[in-house]
Amino acid sequence: MNQKKSGTNTLLMSVVMSAPGPLIIGLGLLVGKSSTQIADFVRRSAELLGIIMAYVVYRITTKEGVCDTAKKERLERMSNLFVGAMMCLGGALMLLLAFTASDNEKGNVIPGLVIALLGVVANTLFWRKYTKLNKLEPNAIMAVQARLYRAKSLVDGCVTIALLSVVLFPGSGLSYYLDFVGTIVVAVYLAWCGVKTIKERMAGQ
Repeated sequence: MNQKKSGTNTLLMSVVMSAPGPLIIGLGLLVGKSSTQIADFVRRSAELLGIIMAYVVYRITTKEGVCDTAKKERLERMSNLFVGAMMCLGGALMLLLAFTASDNEKGNVIPGLVIALLGVVANTLFWRKYTKLNKLEPNAIMAVQARLYRAKSLVDGCVTIALLSVVLFPGSGLSYYLDFVGTIVVAVYLAWCGVKTIKERMAGQ
């Protein structure tokens, strides 16, 4: 399988595997919530839009005879700026939620915990795959997706710890503290990755 076909299939698989996350967590929010779980729903929804955008642009720019070099670079820059913006948006909304959410949140956070655990595994695999594809054939879309999935894997690790504390110590000061700190860590890291991506794309890197 050539690199372009492999890249297309990997992006499509990213879309397919990312799509259920916001839905499942959203349903879980109907029966219980934590600030980390709400933030995770917002983040995953924003990231899904970014991945869909990357998939569409990659399909267009890798078709023979469809794009000249200038158009290809313009579309890739637009896609990666959008991905960076979605990361920044997710981080900003998460910070807002962290400081405005009630400290009496409770309920069933199991759906979010399960998604986060699966996310650690799946996102790490995608991170490695995108990194490999970008090394074999450097591509702006693959490079930014590798960064996104590196962030997603680390973020899911933080979310897992925060939600696990809510399950093990419901209503306790420890669970609230870890939930709050988990949200802040996730938000700051995600926003930092988004800002870095936007700055690089604006500089034409």
